[in-house]
Amino acid sequence: MKKKSNNIVVAPKGEIIIYQAKDKQVKLEVRFEQETVWLSQSQIAGLFKTERSVITKHLRNILNTEELDEKSVCAKFAHTAADGKTYQTRFYSLDAIISIGYRVNSRRATQFRIWATRVLKEHLLTGYSLNQKRLLEQTGKLQELQKTIAFIETKSHKELLQSQAIELLSIVNEYTKALTLFEQYDGKKLVLQKSGKLRFVLTYNECRKIISEMKEGLEKKKEAGDLFGQEVGKKLEGAIGNLYQTFGGRELYFSIEEKAAHLLYFLVKDHPFVDGNKRIASILFIYFLERNNYLLKENAERKINDNALVALTLLIATSEPREKDVMIKIITNLLR
Repeated sequence: MKKKSNNIVVAPKGEIIIYQAKDKQVKLEVRFEQETVWLSQSQIAGLFKTERSVITKHLRNILNTEELDEKSVCAKFAHTAADGKTYQTRFYSLDAIISIGYRVNSRRATQFRIWATRVLKEHLLTGYSLNQKRLLEQTGKLQELQKTIAFIETKSHKELLQSQAIELLSIVNEYTKALTLFEQYDGKKLVLQKSGKLRFVLTYNECRKIISEMKEGLEKKKEAGDLFGQEVGKKLEGAIGNLYQTFGGRELYFSIEEKAAHLLYFLVKDHPFVDGNKRIASILFIYFLERNNYLLKENAERKINDNALVALTLLIATSEPREKDVMIKIITNLLR
């Protein structure tokens, strides 16, 4: 800690932890720093349910009588006030808080001292304490993950997916990694991923060319018949057009992830072909990602491997229209 004038020390940014009294009438964000906990005068007043002027009076007496050394128990921290501005605010350590507590309300002081001692022990023994506020901020992501797992588990009982257990488990595993609950998504809820910048525009004519080449190859292996790739109305053209639709002059699906996810979803769900919908959807999905240089991870592995892609197309096929958002979120986060 760096010494400043007026016997005040400026400490680096500390960890914020949550204290709540047993009667739940007091809940505070408590700063942990230099192996102790710190509260401002305002927080101490709230802790002991008294006026700030009373706390000021007790602090003055404690320091004037040299019961405690101001250099040891007082520090300045940057504090964001209700008006959104940051101020340098005096904070007081556990020793000062307890000394005040004996003068104001010994029962509340005892409760706080027991809690603070436990927190200090956890820090000293393990190097950290569980940041409850941060955990609470992750509730949305945990619930999103639970919903996704429940969604996949429900669909796994469908006849089409009964043989895809390993692939479905792989999706859940990769999806969990994509969330990175306590690091990359800190303080945010699961949202559509929109990071990939578009480099390639998919066209109807290009899709028809790929489908024709695909059909030719499958026919040689006797894995496709005459109806493979035969269009139903203008559904294919409509699906591609939907990827680039705009509203108010802006594209509805801006990123590579969103466009790729909707491409796969539209081609599977809208049945634009008499035969081969899932296979064609998968190929065009891969082609779109590859042309946008977004198919591979940094280690050169596919972001979504063949088995996982099969499972995804089957999940889409068995999903309800109202579950579209769930499927899109799963795909976009797997592509992140």
